Amino acid sequence: MCARSSRPTPTTRAVETAASRLAVDVSLGAQRIPLSADRVRDLVRRTLLAEHTREAMISVAFVSSREMARLNREHLGHAGPTDVISFALGLAPGPVQASVVGDIYICADVVRKNAARFGVGIREEIARVVVHGTLHTLGYEHPDGDERTGSEMWRKQEEILARVS
Repeated sequence: MCARSSRPTPTTRAVETAASRLAVDVSLGAQRIPLSADRVRDLVRRTLLAEHTREAMISVAFVSSREMARLNREHLGHAGPTDVISFALGLAPGPVQASVVGDIYICADVVRKNAARFGVGIREEIARVVVHGTLHTLGYEHPDGDERTGSEMWRKQEEILARVS
C-alpha cells in the first residue's frame, strides 16, 4: 500500500446489502474540496456498482501537490504532481476477502487547474477523477495523450458520470 503513516484517520462507511459489500474510506486530510466525503464515497460506490462489483475495499485520499509529486515520482517515474493516481492492490488479507482492493490518491490543486483549463466546474472535475481512479482500481487502462479520450475507459467514465451527476 502507498499510504503514508501520517495519513489522517479516514472516514469509513461500509455499504452492505444482500447483494454487495462495499467499504470506502475517504481521507480529506488538510485539503479543501467542494464535495463532502459522503459524496466522494457515493461516487466510488456507484462506479463499482455500475461495473457489477459487489465486494470491494477502496481508499480515497486527497493529498497535497508535494505528496502527489512524490507518489508520481516513486511509483510511476514521472516528475511533478498529477490529478489522480490509483493502485489496484488485489485481494484483501484476512477472513473477509474483497474482490477489489485499491487506493486512489487525488491532488485537489491539480484538479482545480485542470477544471479551469478544460472549462468545467471543480465539482464536475473532482467527480470525474474519482470515477476515473475507481475504474483504474477495477483494471481499466487507457492510452496516453490525446488518444485517451477515445478509449473504452474514457467512454465508461463519461457514461457513469452522466448517470451519477
